Amino acid sequence: MNNLNMAVSLLRQRLTIISQATRNYAAKPAASAAGGKKKKLGKLGPVMEKKVIPVETDAQKLVSYVCGSNYMKTGDDVKIKPDAEYPVWLWTLNTERIVPLDELDPNTKQYWRRLRKMALRRNNQLSMLKKF
Repeated sequence: MNNLNMAVSLLRQRLTIISQATRNYAAKPAASAAGGKKKKLGKLGPVMEKKVIPVETDAQKLVSYVCGSNYMKTGDDVKIKPDAEYPVWLWTLNTERIVPLDELDPNTKQYWRRLRKMALRRNNQLSMLKKF
């Protein structure tokens, strides 16, 4: 009988300890002490505010510089040079349209790469149609 009483008293102690345990959830973010703006909370945490990037409106700068080419904190944008200072191959690049596969030479690497790319796209489209 003594063992039974001891087991019941231990069980009661454990139940009272479990019921009195506090839950330690993560603390909610506190408001800023400086009185600044509160950040909005979304489903996944604070929402970042969008930065407004200034647009260049000076016509002289737009004509003589490649605006936005400098991604460093220091330095200037790239200055546009006269056409004679650029290599000749630059002016032969195709900027109009994509050359169809029929017009490409089958003996070039570009032809076979394009053919392989088209085959991969076709196989991916067909695999999406399968039920399993």
